[in-house]
Amino acid sequence: MSADGYTFLQILDAVSCINQRVNLIGVATETSLPKRTKGTDCFCSVRIIDESQPSGIYIHFFAETMEELPAIECVGNIVLVSHVVIKTRAEGVYALFNKKFSSFALFEGRGSTIKELVPYQISAKYKPRETDKNAIMRLRKCSFGDKIEALHETLFLREIKEGECFNLLCKILHIAQVKEDEWMLFIWDGTDTPPVSVEAKLEEEKENPLPLALEPSPLSRDILCTFPGVGSVFGMVVDRGREKLGIKFIKSNRWVKFINIRCESHAALWRAVLTPSSKLCYLPDDDKIVMLRQRNHEERVPLKWGRMPFTCFPWPSSITETDHPDVPFVTLMDVLTYPEVTYKFKCVVRIVALFPWRVEDFRSPSGIYRVRLTLEDPTARIHAFLYAEDGEKFFEKCDSVDALTERRNMLLGLDRDPTAENVTRKPPWIQCCLKSYYIDRDDNWGSRNYRIFDTTCVG
Repeated sequence: MSADGYTFLQILDAVSCINQRVNLIGVATETSLPKRTKGTDCFCSVRIIDESQPSGIYIHFFAETMEELPAIECVGNIVLVSHVVIKTRAEGVYALFNKKFSSFALFEGRGSTIKELVPYQISAKYKPRETDKNAIMRLRKCSFGDKIEALHETLFLREIKEGECFNLLCKILHIAQVKEDEWMLFIWDGTDTPPVSVEAKLEEEKENPLPLALEPSPLSRDILCTFPGVGSVFGMVVDRGREKLGIKFIKSNRWVKFINIRCESHAALWRAVLTPSSKLCYLPDDDKIVMLRQRNHEERVPLKWGRMPFTCFPWPSSITETDHPDVPFVTLMDVLTYPEVTYKFKCVVRIVALFPWRVEDFRSPSGIYRVRLTLEDPTARIHAFLYAEDGEKFFEKCDSVDALTERRNMLLGLDRDPTAENVTRKPPWIQCCLKSYYIDRDDNWGSRNYRIFDTTCVG
């Protein structure tokens, strides 16, 4: 205790001080997104732990603006609060920050110099004391890494399942405003999402085509070129409910642990849903788990077959063959971001839709193949065309409608009448060669298209 009677309680002791004002200091493990309450205040919740209580305590902060709420820069940073009131409710004991008389200060979790004892954010009523420095240095000497990690087990994107809530350690690559007051996060952890079953009806592809992406407007090529070529870039939407979440306060290009996010599929595309009950914490680039995930990705990239989807190992199906068996595979993200407009590629993909869907319509009235395929891999979804002689080669030896129908169903993962109700397709992974080209000399990139070539469906 200091000369003025100011002291910090350990969390284990503080939880018994119901309806009393206390001072706390601890290490941040997670925070909610700032949001506006039904009244005029803004709110966020921060969990801190100390040596006495590994499970920690939540501090509920209220402020007049979102900017006045604490913005935790990194997991393990130190949170100091004064004159918070210990409260209890059905969910447990928590500390209530009252904007009228409480104060807070945030400090980096690492450091040993006097300069590093300067807070990076303070509230209006915060007054530094000598006891603050001693408490901060004491916490910095403790090791909380294992305790923080034990609080939330995380999954890889390759392990997700539809309908489940889960925790995810990933990197935020980009944040985009897709509609007025609607935002989407693009996240990545270096692994491939598993394939999603396709329920879209083939006959609806003309009027209601399967979308190429979750976002209403496609991201620009400049943004796509900042994305990794290997590993799924996962879309995260925001289920705001009745609450206005402060999405703009989320930082891009940071590794983060999301806590309690929901997984679902939309138009046969995976997406995560950030809800008002979700939490997050930013991680330093030198965090041991972050470094392990980056290393796993870096080791995968140079492998000759490292760009194949995880779920098609040891090899894609034998339904198709190419004229270039020794050419390494690339991902569809590699294709989209290749620096030249025209080029040739070899990929492992699934055919999730095609147009026209009736095999009788695959050829034009003059007998020329013209089919648009919707291809996907864990990194992207594109349209590619089977045209003229490339279509002849792809469907060679299909000399009847029945034979062509059998090949179509095989490629689409169909085992029943495609016009029946509740048809679910699981297209197989196949290999194919793609070539990119443009149709407008004055807009090479804007008119870029893709064709399948040197590929045969052998059944």
